[in-house]
Amino acid sequence: MINLSGINKNYQIGELQLPVLKNVSLNVDAGEFIAIMGPSGSGKTTLLNIIGCLDSVDGGSYNLTGENVDQASDDDLARIRNEHIGFVFQLFNLVPRISALRNVELPMLYSGIPPAERHRRAHQALERVSIAERATHVPSQLSGGQQQRVAIARALVNKPQLLVADEPTGSLDSATGREIMSLFRELNEAGTTIIMVTHEEDIAAYAKRIVRLKDGVIADDGTR
Repeated sequence: MINLSGINKNYQIGELQLPVLKNVSLNVDAGEFIAIMGPSGSGKTTLLNIIGCLDSVDGGSYNLTGENVDQASDDDLARIRNEHIGFVFQLFNLVPRISALRNVELPMLYSGIPPAERHRRAHQALERVSIAERATHVPSQLSGGQQQRVAIARALVNKPQLLVADEPTGSLDSATGREIMSLFRELNEAGTTIIMVTHEEDIAAYAKRIVRLKDGVIADDGTR
């Protein structure tokens, strides 16, 4: 499903060029559940952003479901994100003034889906993550765990092949974090490919494979 080959990524800081990823190669099969770990500054979030087509590469190649992402235009990248990838973030990124249902509908606005169909699919996605009873509530009326469930429903509403998550439990207490990770496991068992960045070993333990980065290179890649 994913083939990263010889990926290099640099950041420019003043006159200095800082290498963040150095010749990183990674293959991911459909249906995998992978945790990316590493110390601060190791490149794990940069790698996740490249996988999610939110950042570009400075060298190497990236193939996602048969498409050469590293050669794609901005319009093609937007299409790939919309068609193939769902995103879950640490801070939920919900629009505060609209309901949970309307938040979940947002990705479908860019797909030309009629309102009635958007409403049906959004409600179905909320049901899938067991939060449909809060469909009319705005984010401030929801707990952190409930907000993350809405964010996951939004990520799933376009039925992506790949779910990428950046510290999805980082803003949650331990018990709620375990609930969210149990949900991730259920989604993975139903066929969704998941790639997740975390710094917590107990959260990474939910994944089937842990990739560890250090100083911009893969230090370890193994099946649990």
